[in-house]
Amino acid sequence: MIADNININDYNYNLPNDRIAKYPSAGRELSKLLIYNSGEIYHKKFYNLPDVLSKKDLIVFNTAKVIQARLTFRKPTGAKIEIFCLEPYEPSDYEQIFQETKSCKWYCAIGNLKKWKSEKIVSEFKAGDKSFILTAKKIKAENNNYIIEFLWDNEKISFADILENAGVTPIPPYLKRESEEADKIRYQTVYSKQKGSVAAPTAGLHFTEELISKIKSKGVNISELILHVGAGTFKPVKSDFVSEHKMHTEHFTVSKKLIKELIENKNVVSVGTTSVRTLESLYWLGVKLHNNKQTDNFHISQWEVYDISGNLSVEKSLKNISEYLDREKKSSLEASTQIIIVPGYEFKIVKKLITNFHQPKSTLLLLIAAFIGEKWKNVYEYALKNDFRFLSYGDSSILIP
Repeated sequence: MIADNININDYNYNLPNDRIAKYPSAGRELSKLLIYNSGEIYHKKFYNLPDVLSKKDLIVFNTAKVIQARLTFRKPTGAKIEIFCLEPYEPSDYEQIFQETKSCKWYCAIGNLKKWKSEKIVSEFKAGDKSFILTAKKIKAENNNYIIEFLWDNEKISFADILENAGVTPIPPYLKRESEEADKIRYQTVYSKQKGSVAAPTAGLHFTEELISKIKSKGVNISELILHVGAGTFKPVKSDFVSEHKMHTEHFTVSKKLIKELIENKNVVSVGTTSVRTLESLYWLGVKLHNNKQTDNFHISQWEVYDISGNLSVEKSLKNISEYLDREKKSSLEASTQIIIVPGYEFKIVKKLITNFHQPKSTLLLLIAAFIGEKWKNVYEYALKNDFRFLSYGDSSILIP
């Protein structure tokens, strides 16, 4: 397997703690922008991005919206238990679960689990001028996390209301601080629409509505997808060899309109590494349709693309998806991916990448190394020498192999 000889220690670098941006820059578009273009490295400000883009480019945004996914319960003893809603369990559909008004079940991570000894915990919360009693009940343990059933006593309140009013923003753990009210706005892209992510597509945090207008006025095409970014995006690689790491799964929705635009545009610019995973997975889903005529399992597992022939043209692969949607009279494709992109991967769709600077020894850094090769070291060395800020609230880059 391609990853058998990939040692994660080869994708390490020294990241001083003071280079991790604990808070965002004063203005979204004021962050630094590193430009890597065929080996040349220099930098500007993010508001200069339109100068780097071409009229032939198609920028793809992830419009998923970060939910206030952390709920804190207090026991009568004063002990604090935090429940982090990771993804819907029942109903499994994001839109449907947010509309529930009595109960729902989520796949959750639990903070201070040892203090939760009873079957359920209860706390009183407020949603606007409405009070409600929220009960959290442990259903079963699963992969070091729990399926939790939430029940509440006010049918005028939806679960979306509960999270919006009682939850807090799930900022990344490496920020090592509590969420603040300002994070509700800044840990959210200006173009976010569909609730469901528990981590922000942070490459998009630098865009403003004014900057997007300037990009459009230059003639650059803009499209969108929905990818519910999971907490697994922060999961460190703990094994020395990447082949032993288990990648997380993320769910996405892609419209027939985007498929058509991807067929027509060859210069695809992905905003974010997680969007890269989605866009590249589309190619392989089209290949699977071509090979197996499968229509019941739109999922890409972690390593399978390294065992499938990638000789099918991108156009033919995407047309397979478009034709499937036409046959099924669907306007969009709902699918999931566990793909891990490592050095040696051959990119099929994405030609340019807008992204922040990632943690040492992370799967996201592996993706960067796959995209621009060993030059990733030059990029990160340049960023460190030129006082770039790192990670989710840090500065940005555009990478053009």
